[in-house]
Amino acid sequence: MRARVVYESMFGNTAAIARAIADGLRAHSEVEVLSVVVAAEMPEPTIDLLVVGGPTHAFGLSRTRTRRAAAEQTDAPIAVDIGIREWLDAALPVPGGLRAAAFGTKAAKPRWLSGSAARGAGKRLRRLGYELADDPMDFLVAGMQGPLARGELERARAWAERLAHTELDRITHRV
Repeated sequence: MRARVVYESMFGNTAAIARAIADGLRAHSEVEVLSVVVAAEMPEPTIDLLVVGGPTHAFGLSRTRTRRAAAEQTDAPIAVDIGIREWLDAALPVPGGLRAAAFGTKAAKPRWLSGSAARGAGKRLRRLGYELADDPMDFLVAGMQGPLARGELERARAWAERLAHTELDRITHRV
């Protein structure tokens, strides 16, 4: 099985989750992990599973305005012109049967805050013609800039292992 994990990250938390997801998939598949900036420059891959994720900003996927605001809070370089939202909006529809999964990071508190980059990415993936391999998954960050909440890297790895098993079973049975 071949998988590609594409992520957007401002403070490193979503990147860490993307790497943990890749680790979970890697035991069962060939995996490449790309930032959205790099993915935007790459040709469409021949893969069995696309996993896409980003941070939750203003109740959903980031926008240029919210990325600029994040860039003002760190010295780390942040791409403000492209994020998961723009990358998916520019993507071409895919033939039926291609599979994808969506993940996001969001603040653990306050819990009443709604919104999810994972759900937004999942909706865009479905509109492009992907079949979701699992419900969109959120991973929690202790504060706006992090760190990740305790146990989230392990939870991301376990989620990815479950995705890999499901996809391998599906691929094996369709042959």
